Amino acid sequence: MSKTPTESHEVHLYTDGACSGNPGPGGWAYILRHPGSGKEVEQSGAEEVTTNNRMELTAVVRGLEALTRPASVELFTDSVYVGKGLTEWMPKWKANGWRRREGTRWAEVKNEDLWRKLDELIARHRLKYTRVAGHSGHPENDRCDELAVAAYQRFR
Repeated sequence: MSKTPTESHEVHLYTDGACSGNPGPGGWAYILRHPGSGKEVEQSGAEEVTTNNRMELTAVVRGLEALTRPASVELFTDSVYVGKGLTEWMPKWKANGWRRREGTRWAEVKNEDLWRKLDELIARHRLKYTRVAGHSGHPENDRCDELAVAAYQRFR
């Protein structure tokens, strides 16, 4: 039985971000896996002064940037911030000119540059968000955490 184009372009993206202090040195990491072929890529990086939320978002952005063609992507992350941003907040922010309500006034969206980049990237792919519990023995999430922490250790 042959695969449909969507099945052959299905990928799993596992991500995590970590910070020592918030703000402080931070790291991000992803694992990109093509279930059909078993091919897998790990990548990580760090910033000297950043926040945990920026690192969580950066991991997703970098993982999606690594894709060379449109794909059906299942994103696995322990970040409630990324999950709520994708499913609840981003559509409202876009409708309101990338602003958010803060009490009775409008405020800027934190990490707007990364949210805009993420919005641009997910327009190319079909994205499914799956939340995993952090530090719970999920092998890929634990590996991403290990890579992200190792990445920022060079700044300590």
